[in-house]
Amino acid sequence: MIVILMKDVKGSGKAGDVVKVSDGYARNMLLPKGLAKEATEGNIRSLEKQKAIAAEKLEEQKAAAKEMAAKLEKITLKIESKGGDSGKLFGSITSKDIAEALEKQEGMKIDKKKIEMKTPIKQAGETEVTLKLFTEISAQLKVSVTIA
Repeated sequence: MIVILMKDVKGSGKAGDVVKVSDGYARNMLLPKGLAKEATEGNIRSLEKQKAIAAEKLEEQKAAAKEMAAKLEKITLKIESKGGDSGKLFGSITSKDIAEALEKQEGMKIDKKKIEMKTPIKQAGETEVTLKLFTEISAQLKVSVTIA
């Protein structure tokens, strides 16, 4: 029997796949549990429409991420922190601080998990930080830290 998987099924495939399984497995396991539905012409057309809509949404998200990356490349984020005379900060600037400053100064809300920093910023001066906005789309943000 040929079925369309509604959810990921170990050993059979991922959600949205059209697979051939034994009749008993389909009738006794997949169909009653809602893991699959029979691959009729109507169901296959419906699946293709859903895939087209999902691909379109993905393209829109990718375009929005590229647009945001272009905006972020032009920004120099200014953060003030307490520090000593030698330029060393009391404490450090973390990805959370950068996300909050970005939202406050530029109105861009970015999850702190998307900000990639090997180590927190502990020195005053300019630093470049990588923001992972989407798969294969990232931006470099300049962060200027001054001592207040």
